[in-house]
Amino acid sequence: MKRFLTLLLSLLFVFAALTGCSDKKTADDKTIRVGASVTPHAEILEVTKDILAKDGYTLEIVEYNDYVLPNTATESGELDANYFQHQPYLTDFNAENGTHLVAVASIHYEPFGIYAGKTDSLDALSDGAVIAVPNDGTNEARALMLLEDLGLITLKETADFTATILDIEDNPLNLNIKEIEAAQLARSLPDVDMAVINGNYAIEAGLNVSDALAVEDKDSEAAQTYANVLVVREGNENNKGIQALVKALQSEEVREFINNTYSGSVIPIF
Repeated sequence: MKRFLTLLLSLLFVFAALTGCSDKKTADDKTIRVGASVTPHAEILEVTKDILAKDGYTLEIVEYNDYVLPNTATESGELDANYFQHQPYLTDFNAENGTHLVAVASIHYEPFGIYAGKTDSLDALSDGAVIAVPNDGTNEARALMLLEDLGLITLKETADFTATILDIEDNPLNLNIKEIEAAQLARSLPDVDMAVINGNYAIEAGLNVSDALAVEDKDSEAAQTYANVLVVREGNENNKGIQALVKALQSEEVREFINNTYSGSVIPIF
């Protein structure tokens, strides 16, 4: 009997622990936990803390230096939302990982730029020059489209936002397009002729959009396609805390902060 009671108590303890660890947010939970890239996303989120506090919410920002963990943590419920990516990346991530993540708001756009490494001007590029681009699918396509806009390469007519170096149809300078992890592109500059760098990583490396040899047109299709979005797990789109966060991120305070802080390297898109 004693052993039976001990076993019963143990089972009750496990059951209580499991039911108490649900990742489902309760209606009165006033803490919003958001994963974000350090720059500029976490910095922008900091501006919303006081705005959210007026509505009784506490914002907890978890910083990440990669493009995978914020999504898996949002899928699992460890995070309520994340803010670091654009829609094409999110679409690919869901398809490849079986996740159920959705965008709830577009916040800003970071123009891609091509930055000088060993070669200091586009006109000075020689035959066989090395140009580094991001190695993740959607960002690689975006970089190649910028190179095409600059007349350096021509992509196949069928190329879209999933294009890779295999979609290059014409390469008159025989450029060596080197695929590198996005976070390492700025560090690669001393070793390559030029690099096409994501806006957030350029900022982290101390590069301004004014330093770029060329950037995407702010009125281009890319500006809309690659807007950085606030992302939640499907089903949480109408959560009151998430809606309060959307309102705060699309506020005039945030617009002014972006315009005054990033000198054109980050552009509000709301």
